[in-house]
Amino acid sequence: MIKAEAPYTTQLQAGLGMIPETLDLLRLWEPGMIPARLAEKVIQDGLFSRTTARRARNLTVEMFAPRYLADQGEVASRLKFLQANRFTHEGMIQLCFLYTARAQRIFADFVVEVYWSKYSGGAAVVTRKDAESFVHRALDSGRMVIRWSESTVRRVSGYLLGCCADFGLVADSGRSERTIQRFSIRPEVALYLAHDLHFAGVSDSAIMQHRDWLLFGFEPGEVLNCLKTLSHDGHFLVQSSGELVQISWKYRSIHDCLNALTQR
Repeated sequence: MIKAEAPYTTQLQAGLGMIPETLDLLRLWEPGMIPARLAEKVIQDGLFSRTTARRARNLTVEMFAPRYLADQGEVASRLKFLQANRFTHEGMIQLCFLYTARAQRIFADFVVEVYWSKYSGGAAVVTRKDAESFVHRALDSGRMVIRWSESTVRRVSGYLLGCCADFGLVADSGRSERTIQRFSIRPEVALYLAHDLHFAGVSDSAIMQHRDWLLFGFEPGEVLNCLKTLSHDGHFLVQSSGELVQISWKYRSIHDCLNALTQR
């Protein structure tokens, strides 16, 4: 889950979305492998043969580790299992999007506050100026540990747009004006997210309100409707009355859920 009030950093520069590299690193990583050892193996095996050793380390330690190796690599273990058991490629990309946003609060807030605001307002594009304005507002509200220079503001604004392009929220046009694309959560990802929150100890009613859904443009009522639709496949039973929501969960662990997701 996204940590409240996490400071904004420039860490996106380590690799933006880096989807192909993430999938390669998941194949190489093994449970118990710490970031430094993974970086060594990346270099030894020549996984990224067109990059320098320093770049390979940055991709592993600054990009991959914060997103997927927290909590003793639990996330990497889950994604590695899904990857090896024919989980959809599109679903893997959206899970990478989710974990990138959780690790990089600046990206999460940009998606929620700028992308979805533009999308719901019927805008056709998101611009570099939109991104720079967002970063300046963050500076003025003290979201950074130290105040960034204007050159850093410009660079990070580019990273935000580039990361959105990597995950398919906007067109990968390479210009300062990016066309907004339709972006909707896949059913298998919605099932994963609901169970992830449940097994993290979030109450049924609080799941409806959780900020992670905003990354996919969902307000609480839309979350409820989504889960009711998904319940038709027998993964859980949703009952609601007013603001009270109760879910009868079928699986006893997140790993039971993962097994079910790979058998759909």
